[in-house]
Amino acid sequence: MLRRALLAASASPRLRQLITTAPQTRAIVDSYVAGETADDAVRVTRALRATGLLVTLDYLGEDTQDPAQAAAVTDEYVQLVGKLGAEGLTHGGAAEVSVKPTAVGLYLGPKIAADNIARICAAAAEVGTMVTLDAEEHAAVEPTLRMAAKLRADHGDLGCVVQSGLRRAEADCRALAARGVRVRLCKGAYSEPESVAFTARRDVDLSYARCLRVLMNGPGYPMIATHDPRLIEITGSLALLTGRAPDSFEYQMLYGIRPAEQQRLADTGARMRVYVPYGGDWYAYLVRRLAERPRNLAFFLRSLRSGG
Repeated sequence: MLRRALLAASASPRLRQLITTAPQTRAIVDSYVAGETADDAVRVTRALRATGLLVTLDYLGEDTQDPAQAAAVTDEYVQLVGKLGAEGLTHGGAAEVSVKPTAVGLYLGPKIAADNIARICAAAAEVGTMVTLDAEEHAAVEPTLRMAAKLRADHGDLGCVVQSGLRRAEADCRALAARGVRVRLCKGAYSEPESVAFTARRDVDLSYARCLRVLMNGPGYPMIATHDPRLIEITGSLALLTGRAPDSFEYQMLYGIRPAEQQRLADTGARMRVYVPYGGDWYAYLVRRLAERPRNLAFFLRSLRSGG
């Protein structure tokens, strides 16, 4: 109940003003966000790569309503992959990017978003890396999957996300479990109506496990995005049962969450990718992380009350 209330409150302008102007917010933001600039993102990527971790970078922002802003976000990604490539961080897809379709114009029209994503994909291909279309609210799922299917004709390594919290998740996994298709499986971090989403955590977990089995038994490339120890253990067991090679799938976790476990998995020879957000539009992302981590939420609220 608290999680759903927080996710709904993430759209509140009043709460946004309170949180973004509180000086105590910075310590929490720094735990989950690399910084505000592409140089910050590259710096964090360099440090993670030095320890054997893979990286995906997200320039924060979504629901763009202005074509010029959508073009500016696209330019940011093109410049980012150029910087990553110049530093030798993209070889073999070691550092890739995650793009929210609504940030590059999905709600302005599918063609605008598709053209912008194609630009990012072309820039990424030039430096030997890839793009993943990121998770968003349920209304964006169907147009995103349709767009991804068309773009794969020219950009075959374009990845997409399935959220197990949505009732359509298992069917989407079955449709996407094709050779060479990269699918990130996560639980989802949006407040969704019961008509399209599971509301009980147990049902979300069961959906995740079903989707996980579909992807791990299929010929595609699963990207298992979870911090849940049980699901990580199930993934390892499925890899053994299906005879999957360590380089035929990967684990993914958020920057700042369970870093010791991230390193442990990488040290075993598994592919472990860290999702690293950056940029000034961090508010919605922060609220979703607080909703997922009650301990951090309690610390944050105490800080706001005490002023330090």
